[in-house]
Parts: sequence; structure tokens; C-alpha cells
Amino acid sequence: MNAVTQTESTDFSLIDDLGDAPNESTAAAEHDDMLSPRFYTTDFAAFNDIDVSLVKDEWDEMMSEFEADANAKHFRRDAGYDREVNVANYDPALYDELLHFFISSLTSEFSGCILYADIKKNIQNEDVHKLMGYMSRDEARHAGFINKALKDFDRDVDMGYLKKAKDYTFFKPKFIHYATYLSEKIGYARYITIFRQLEKHPENKFHPIFDWFKDWCNDEFRHGEAFALIIRADPKLTQGRNKLWIKFFQLAVFATMYVRDHTRPEMNKAFGFDPTDYDYRVFDITLECCKQCFPVLLDINNPAFRSGLETLRKINVRNTAARKRGGIIGHLTQWGGKLQGVATFAKLYFLPTIKNPLPKKVRLKPIW
Repeated sequence: MNAVTQTESTDFSLIDDLGDAPNESTAAAEHDDMLSPRFYTTDFAAFNDIDVSLVKDEWDEMMSEFEADANAKHFRRDAGYDREVNVANYDPALYDELLHFFISSLTSEFSGCILYADIKKNIQNEDVHKLMGYMSRDEARHAGFINKALKDFDRDVDMGYLKKAKDYTFFKPKFIHYATYLSEKIGYARYITIFRQLEKHPENKFHPIFDWFKDWCNDEFRHGEAFALIIRADPKLTQGRNKLWIKFFQLAVFATMYVRDHTRPEMNKAFGFDPTDYDYRVFDITLECCKQCFPVLLDINNPAFRSGLETLRKINVRNTAARKRGGIIGHLTQWGGKLQGVATFAKLYFLPTIKNPLPKKVRLKPIW
């Protein structure tokens, strides 16, 4: 099977309209649904007013690491990478899942790049201005590296078009803090869990990009550290009603990951993962990180929590099938599924949480 034939088998059927996107991969990145990465904008004036004086010693330590730029030469393909790439021989289902994984990951990385660059452009706060420049630099490298990997599929994402065409969601700064902190830390946990699995089972390394994950995930970890310090620099962000928002964002991020990961059975099989076990390993690492800045933590070992995530997964399976089927019955099934999903999410939200006393020292080391 040649690469062109395999590419033509890729399923973009759930994208309603390619519109003016220059290619299918860009259209997939532009598409928005409940599970797809989004682009964000925020209140720049509020970012300009951030005061990190309460955590200045740890902040300066972190900024020295950003300036040192340990991964300056990391995101480069070497001869070993190129020798190992032969996606034309992949099983069609694995091919499709990996392609969608790359597009989704690129969109997520590029989302961070744009947000951080926009914040930098619109503020004068020296501390935050420098930070956003460093983080935008890192995310641009990540997105560019994935885009090069997409060329092995005879595809790429037109990031210039995507920046202009994709819808942007406005988030208050505190929502940016909570959501971005979680996305960066869970990104670290995902990458390091995959890397450790392939250390133990190198025969399961079906693509060379996973060799890059160990150092790559340290960028994600450091980005999370930045937002942990921003959160801890303002005590109000971890008090009162904000605890409810912290709980909400934890649940939203974990539920999205759980549902999305279970849509990639062939990738999980290739890694040697059970997707549920993999997700809970990632959740464990993420929650250990969250102890640095979140006063409440999800109880992921509560049987009702696990049952609720499984219910959300089943709803997504039914809704995906209904969307493909179309027609009146398909639309009614989707609406029923959405209502059930909201009810299930609400039940999960009102489960008891674990109280977490915040440590005096905020920063962590990527020890996993």
C-alpha cells in the first residue's frame, strides 16, 4: 500500500465543511468540537497587572532555566529519525489515529504559541512579558516539529491560515491560569508516561517521534511551573469560590482526556497500553503536580468517579455513531446524548474532593 492510497483512507467525515482551508489537515485543525483543542484570547490588561513578588525567588530561578534554553537544539530530525519513518506500511487504522493525534497535538501546541505571543505583544509587565516570549518560543518549536512529522504522511497544517481562520474563545485570566496549568502538566504526564512505557518495551516504538518525548515533556513541565507560580502569587486564586473553578477545570480536562484517548484503540494497542490504565497513570502524576497550587483535588479512586468517566465515554461512542448516521433519529440521539453528558458531568462535579494544604515552596522537579 503506498502513502497516497493510505492518505486517501483517512476519515475526515465528521468535519462538516472544509470551507476555504487549503487542505484536509488544516481543516481538521480548524474544526471545533467538544474534544478538539481551541484557540484562546484573554484580558491583556489583567495579565499586565500580575505581580509575582510573593514568589519572586522561585520565579527568578525558573526564568534562568527558560533563558538557558536546554532544548534549543532538541527539535531537529536526525538521520536515525528519517531511517525509521515508513508510515506507508502502517495498518490503516493506526495510520489514521496517528495522523489525527499529530494534527490535534499540533493544534494544541500552536494554540499555546499564539496565546503566549498575543499576551507578550499586549503587555508591558517585564516579568510576564519575558515569560510569554519564552513559552511562545517553545510552543512554536513543538508545533513546527509535529508539522514536519506530518509531511511523512504527505500532509501538513497551514499554521498561517489556521491562526487567522480558527475561532477564538475568550477566557478570563484566572481561567487561562487554571486551564493552561492543567494542560501543560497533563501534557508532561502524558509524554513521560509514553516515554517510560517505550523504555521498557522498545519493540512498541512504532514512530521515532516518541524518542523526543523525554526532553520535550520538560518544556511542558516548566510551562506548568510558570502558571503554578502565577496562581500562587495571588492568594485569591486559591480561595473562596475559586476553589469551585479549580474543581471544574480539573474535571473538564480529565474527562476530555479520558473520552478522547478511548477513541484511539490502535495507538493504545501499539504502545501496549490499556487506555483506562494509561489515563489513570497520567491522572496520578498530574494530581501529584497539582498539589503545588490547587487546594482541592479530584478523588480519582472514587468508584463513582471512574463509573462517571466511563459513562461519558459510552455517550461519546453513541453520539459519534449518531453523527455519522445523520437524519432525524441521529440528531435526536445526539441531543439525548448531550443531555445525558451534562447530567453525568454534574454528578461527577458534586462528588467529594480531597483537601490539599498548599506547600510553602511551590516549584517541583520533573522526577517521573
